[in-house]
Amino acid sequence: MPLSIKTKQVAGVTLIVILAVVPLTGWYLSSLAYIRLEEANRRARLMADAIYTRAQAVVASGVDPVDGLKSDAGLRSALEASLYDDYIVYAAIVDVDGQTLAINLGQTDQHLPPATNLDALLQGGAIAQVQAVFSASMLESQRQLFLITPDGSSKDFGSIRVGISTLLFQSHSKDLFWTYLITATGVLIGTVAVATLFAQLLLRPIHVIRSGLARLGRGELDVNVDLPRDDDFGDLGESFKAVSARLAADRTELAGQKATLESVVAHLEDAVALFAPDGRLLFANPAMRTALGAEQGTISTLLTPDHPYRSAVEDTLAGHAPEEALVVDVPQDGGQRLILARAVDDAAGRPMGVMLVARNLAYLTQVESTLSYSRKLAALGRLSAGVAHEIKNPLNATMIHLELLKMQLADQPAALDHVGVIAAQVRRLDEVVQGFLKFTRPEDLQLRPVPLMGLLDSVLPVIRAEASKFGIDVRVDCGPDLPAVSADPSLLEQAFLNLGINACQAMPNGGRLRIAAGLKPGRRIEVRFEDTGVGISPEQLPRIFDLYFTTKPQGSGIGLSLVYRTIQLHDGEIAVESVPGRGTTFRLLLRQAAEHETDFVAPAATPAAS
Repeated sequence: MPLSIKTKQVAGVTLIVILAVVPLTGWYLSSLAYIRLEEANRRARLMADAIYTRAQAVVASGVDPVDGLKSDAGLRSALEASLYDDYIVYAAIVDVDGQTLAINLGQTDQHLPPATNLDALLQGGAIAQVQAVFSASMLESQRQLFLITPDGSSKDFGSIRVGISTLLFQSHSKDLFWTYLITATGVLIGTVAVATLFAQLLLRPIHVIRSGLARLGRGELDVNVDLPRDDDFGDLGESFKAVSARLAADRTELAGQKATLESVVAHLEDAVALFAPDGRLLFANPAMRTALGAEQGTISTLLTPDHPYRSAVEDTLAGHAPEEALVVDVPQDGGQRLILARAVDDAAGRPMGVMLVARNLAYLTQVESTLSYSRKLAALGRLSAGVAHEIKNPLNATMIHLELLKMQLADQPAALDHVGVIAAQVRRLDEVVQGFLKFTRPEDLQLRPVPLMGLLDSVLPVIRAEASKFGIDVRVDCGPDLPAVSADPSLLEQAFLNLGINACQAMPNGGRLRIAAGLKPGRRIEVRFEDTGVGISPEQLPRIFDLYFTTKPQGSGIGLSLVYRTIQLHDGEIAVESVPGRGTTFRLLLRQAAEHETDFVAPAATPAAS
């Protein structure tokens, strides 16, 4: 398990302190042992010097040295004085064979075993001194005794041996050592605590940055870190903030691009799918999901072995994909398909999967046919407009000459009746031509944000005047906070007026006209014209927007066609629902004006094909 930075820092500081404390402890132990041994040696030498002085006096008195040393009261007193020293165990005078001549404890004429020489120990190493002090051992300080012969020479007579037991000062030394050890342990514990605190303070910016990185990894946007500004970490915090903002912007842009791409692919007529190297389906747009019959699975479970899609994917995975697209017959999908399969690699050149695209050739043929038909309709519209203009000029001339003819036939009532019939039919034909010209003439839209209630208020007086003739109750149901629509006011007013007048004329025996508006999804505004009139039969309903089609005896068949064309020019939708004997509802969907939208002149619209 890897250690954290904080643990490593605390362990490093602790190790440094231990490396400092251990040598210091060794030095302290060796110093303590040397001091104890030096003090014991000094006391033993003092005692040996006192005994030596008295022993030399006894030997120099001329009596037998052995008897004198054994019987001298002063020497006995000097030896017994050692009993009052805390360190000294025994003090004795021994001959060259180690037999006691005088001793403060026990009997004389006994062999005194040798012990470790204290002077040699002090000259030795620190480890031996520490072992001697902290173990039960006997140490000795020795001084030689010499006898002066008659001829004046000296002779080795024996020695003074002062014995010291380490047990007598060991307990005090251990107390000092344990005090030192407890102090050192406390210092070590304090050092670890201080190191932990400093690690927490010093490593806090790193923990903050790590937390920020973890939040970025979870997908949070625009993450900021709280770092002090008065040191180097302040610049690091600003850099992190800039990187976080950039990542947030990139992620937002990428999400928008992904949503756009998914929307585009989802609405493609082409069937698109992505398969993993092991054959798993990673992605399929609606068209491909329809062909596969499922949203997940593998190529082997989704398609039969002889299916062209499966063959194309498996060949591509095996590295045998054809260079060109193939046209194959896919009975399961109802026709010919143009199939293209390509391997997809990542930046390092490793295979990521296979992209499969299947295009419906029948749909392409239909689109081409529709485009060709639209071009023919546009040409026919231009031709029709030219013909209408050519017809209008002779009609104007005919009306002028009919007026002149009426003046000449003023005294012939029968002829005037025939002239009146001809004039009426010519005027009717002129109205038809005028309506056709108005319907086919291109319009320059003046689009701008327009309050919907303002448009309705401008047409309601005319609609209410028409409704009063038949005793119709007109009601308006529009919210006060309804947003503006993007419209050409004059054209939209005329469309509203046509719908309102038509609704009133459909209720000759009175009724109710309701005009309502409200918001709809997709930034759209719905306007409804609901009447309780005679309604429209199911056979006539599909034709009501056709040019010159009318159900009224005196109708021109142009009004609803112009309404349909106006709504189309405004990028809107119009629908009608009707039940004979119960009424009709016209539903308009208009585009809501954008906040930044200003006056806009749309290009001239081509004639509608209604």
